[in-house]
Amino acid sequence: MHVGAVGGITFTFTNRCGGTVWPGVLANSGSSALQTTGFELGPGETRSLAAPSGWSGRFWARTGCAFDASSGKGACATGDCGSGEVECRGRGAAPPATLAEFTLGGGGGKDYYDVSLVDGYNLPMVVEAAAPGCPVTGCLVDLNERCPAELRAGGQAQACRSACEAFGTPEYCCSGQFGNPDTCRPSVYSQMFKAACPRSYSYAYDDATSTFTCAATDYSITFCPPRSGTPNRSDPFALVLVSVSVSVTRPLQPNACLAMIYRIPATKWQLEIQMLEATTKWRAWHKLVVADRHCDTDTDGHNGRRI
Repeated sequence: MHVGAVGGITFTFTNRCGGTVWPGVLANSGSSALQTTGFELGPGETRSLAAPSGWSGRFWARTGCAFDASSGKGACATGDCGSGEVECRGRGAAPPATLAEFTLGGGGGKDYYDVSLVDGYNLPMVVEAAAPGCPVTGCLVDLNERCPAELRAGGQAQACRSACEAFGTPEYCCSGQFGNPDTCRPSVYSQMFKAACPRSYSYAYDDATSTFTCAATDYSITFCPPRSGTPNRSDPFALVLVSVSVSVTRPLQPNACLAMIYRIPATKWQLEIQMLEATTKWRAWHKLVVADRHCDTDTDGHNGRRI
């Protein structure tokens, strides 16, 4: 088994995006800061950071950044940490941002890790453990291409907000009377994120299908990983989303019709329509082979969700 560096773990960051990203690093309270809290990573570049045993914190990628060459001052369009410079210096990402979260040497000496969309999404990200048999997690899909209008970030930001950030209500934010797993249920927006990225955190109490463990090992974090492979239809977690666009004339309600389109070997498109209820997962599948289709109706009578 491959284990991390003596006395700690190595995180390796790779940028597969078409442009430069600026990863941010935030240690949780009680954990020491790593050797940097933010850095520039050009297309195709890789950089590694060492973390001590017991460290916990998060990583994300900032995009659309502009820093003055002489003063070093600047800001980013997404994931900005508010420090006004490349180093984040103990500040976290402004949502929306895709997050990779780690707790090293947690319960039972295991590492715990996840990729979270709870604070929204700004780019695809995948986390892979070096040790064999440990789960890969993340989001391969460009959710910005299919973000509902009411969740789209404003201005120059290419990002998709969470329902909590967009609407600020307790049921979306899992706060107040909804501040526990019994009362805070997945919203249709978090279900849309979950359908596209089944292994990512989609809302605050999404632990069961979103947090993964591994024995002490090194980790790679890839921004904008390439999408490849043929979906394995027997495993919903293995499905690779190729293209889906959902537009609505009013906020989606429970039981709304969602769709996922997959490229299959016979050069046809297969449209898999999921009827997702707010209190269930993977309720039912309806399969059609189509070239171009509308999702015309669903179980609560809403029409016109164009695919």
